[in-house]
Amino acid sequence: MIVNFQDNIPGYLVSKRNITRLILLTAAFALIFINMYRPFDLELKYKGVTKNQILLYSSLITLTGVLVVVLSRIIMYRYSKSKSIKLHGYIIWTLLEVFFMGMFYAIYEQVFLKDPRSFMELLEISVQNTALVLLLPYSVLWLLFSWEDKRQKLEAIVQGLVTPEVNKGMLHFSDEKGSLRFSTKADNLCYVEATDNYVSLFYLNQLKLQKFMLRNSMKAMEEMLKTTTIMRCHRSYMINSDKVKVIRREKDGMVVELDTPNEVRIPISKTYFENVMAHFSKGVSI
Repeated sequence: MIVNFQDNIPGYLVSKRNITRLILLTAAFALIFINMYRPFDLELKYKGVTKNQILLYSSLITLTGVLVVVLSRIIMYRYSKSKSIKLHGYIIWTLLEVFFMGMFYAIYEQVFLKDPRSFMELLEISVQNTALVLLLPYSVLWLLFSWEDKRQKLEAIVQGLVTPEVNKGMLHFSDEKGSLRFSTKADNLCYVEATDNYVSLFYLNQLKLQKFMLRNSMKAMEEMLKTTTIMRCHRSYMINSDKVKVIRREKDGMVVELDTPNEVRIPISKTYFENVMAHFSKGVSI
């Protein structure tokens, strides 16, 4: 999978519900982590105090530090309402959260705990510890939010609440009973071929042409894909018009050659010839 850092981040990362969950779960993780791992050596700095007192002090430090995340995510939420946030911007924003929270802990250690080490040394250690406190729950929650988002979209498609043909660049295919069986990016689907009571979906996966068989009819496929770039060219074939590289006449009739890793030629029947050529009328001569 190729990551484009210029893409906008998914909406679930800046939804009010998920931001609230991220703040609460990150605070809980930070509290448990700091009290179990003791990255700031609190028991050495608070000599002569009980473990319960250390727990109280560390909790106050942790929750005060989490205010950095709270303020940051409130600003992010409001910013996202007027402007889109790119993936690279989100990553930089998160790293700045780590840095500023680490700086807060370094200042706290030097000013309030009277740590004799230099500020730069404290800052380096604090940023490293803060990276563990924040980035681990951030990563886990990102995966959780993504999974929840995909599950909700699939449920909406199955229940008919979302048009199944195209959903943000995706094509979704159901069998004859209406059950969702296969999804792929519209750009990856090359052609559809009728095979008895099945249709074979030919699509690109890691630059290789692969096939998925689905129990359904070409008529149903044609109806399902009528608002997409997939068009009927033959009784047994549908093609992705964006994948057509060459249209030419051969001794057996007209064929299209698709832009795929291995050569694929699809016939154009007389029934669909006019529709196909009308679609490619600009710049095409016969």
